[in-house]
Amino acid sequence: MNVFNLKMIKQQMNIFLLLKTKQAIGEQSLNILSISFTSETITIAAYIFYNIVFAATAYPLGVLADKLGMRNIFMLGIFLFVAVYAGFALTASLPIILVLFFLYGIYAAATEGIAKAWITNIAHDENTATAVGFYTSCESVCAFFASAIAGAVWGIFGSTATFLTTSFIALIVLLYFLLKFRRH
Repeated sequence: MNVFNLKMIKQQMNIFLLLKTKQAIGEQSLNILSISFTSETITIAAYIFYNIVFAATAYPLGVLADKLGMRNIFMLGIFLFVAVYAGFALTASLPIILVLFFLYGIYAAATEGIAKAWITNIAHDENTATAVGFYTSCESVCAFFASAIAGAVWGIFGSTATFLTTSFIALIVLLYFLLKFRRH
């Protein structure tokens, strides 16, 4: 199995969100219609909720990207990432965490497919597959190292530091993109 498998690495990054959710819920349980849900069940349900939001918003955001520009929707996605990670750093409230997972689903839908479409549009026709492959390779390697560093920060400084650091770095990336790809 390829060590730099992108799906596996993205799942590793999502594990930090799940760990923080489990940490925030603690040993609480939620009772709905006489059914008791443990913190593990709630955490898994939050992840399923994120995936549903991602699936439900990917197509509409692709349509919006065609109308409003890929740059604009991509920047919205990065902004949501910044907000979600800052939110995870600063909250321990289950309702807010569910809102953050909703926003995280929109972030994923606003960046994953749109980034590749954007690259496809700017690459020369004969190099399109090479450009997308290079992007995916770089994304995988960076995600691998980012998850390792995030794990080390979590182990040394805790979850709040991990999420604040990630949010801050993403903010720098957002500002770079806004300056680099601004409209004239």
